[in-house]
Amino acid sequence: MSSILSFAQTKKCGTENSSLDMSSLMAELDRFRKKNSRLLQLNELHARLAASIDLSSMIQGFSVWLMPRVEHDLVAYNNPEKERSYIYCSCHGPDREKVVTVAEKIFQLQPKTISAQWDDEYYVQNWHLGALEASGLFLVFRKDTVLTEAESELISDALEVLREPLQRALDYEDLFVASRKDPLTGLDNRRVFEEQIGPMLDNAKRHKYPLSIISMDLDRFKQINDNLGHSVGDSVLQKVAQTFASLVRSGDILVRMGGDEFLLVLPNTDQNAAKLLAERLCNEVSDLEIYSSPSCKLGVSIGGCQWSPDMSKEEWLVKVDQLLYQAKEHGRNRVWM
Repeated sequence: MSSILSFAQTKKCGTENSSLDMSSLMAELDRFRKKNSRLLQLNELHARLAASIDLSSMIQGFSVWLMPRVEHDLVAYNNPEKERSYIYCSCHGPDREKVVTVAEKIFQLQPKTISAQWDDEYYVQNWHLGALEASGLFLVFRKDTVLTEAESELISDALEVLREPLQRALDYEDLFVASRKDPLTGLDNRRVFEEQIGPMLDNAKRHKYPLSIISMDLDRFKQINDNLGHSVGDSVLQKVAQTFASLVRSGDILVRMGGDEFLLVLPNTDQNAAKLLAERLCNEVSDLEIYSSPSCKLGVSIGGCQWSPDMSKEEWLVKVDQLLYQAKEHGRNRVWM
């Protein structure tokens, strides 16, 4: 009898162990399926980011990938050290304006941790990306609903995928900016002028607003290089460029064309206003009191004119060159328009 009971107990234990093993196996299979599903999702993100180059398309691509998995109103990235930021918002109208304003406010504060309601309406969560130059603040906004733990974990995993492409985007934008900047003065270079002058002419023609150009060439700059050396000449160019830049508007195009030649394109500016600015630029350079010798003072000759619709771009640029030449011919350190 005891052997029968023992056999029954053993069989019961075996059944229970088998049941436990099966439960454990099913749980493990479930974890495997979830992990595999997560990997497939992250691989999809990899593929999407691989097609992006610049920061804006990368953050936008991240948001588009995230939306069916984690509904949100805004994602944003800010890197103050690299002076790069981008906000992608799926809202429209007043809602868009409000949520973008909140994101910009948070960028200014640079908080270390947010996972709470913000502004009595939006729930915000942030991550600091700590990968060298790609470090920065990443925000995810959602109206009225806080992110769940599972959603936060997915975003954290996705940001690990984003980290390397994000660094690539930052490097690309550094190269893009550098290719359009004069390395000595920090002003825009000839490439920027060539890229933007056509669209500016088209806009002036379409909207019938005045457009003027000023061509500037430093007087007696060669003597500075010859008498004082090229390092002093470089410092002079930097100082003159800073002087010019301090007097122009953000919408103007100030370009170092090469050597000691500069161009300034002035949207929505007629010839009279352009002449007033040109005279001020001329006086400011004279006030720098830069001499290559006791009797040889640095100045700037300026030619300028307003574009008219019957002029081609080439005719306009030839005319302003001729006016600059007239300024040189009539004594230098003057404006000819």
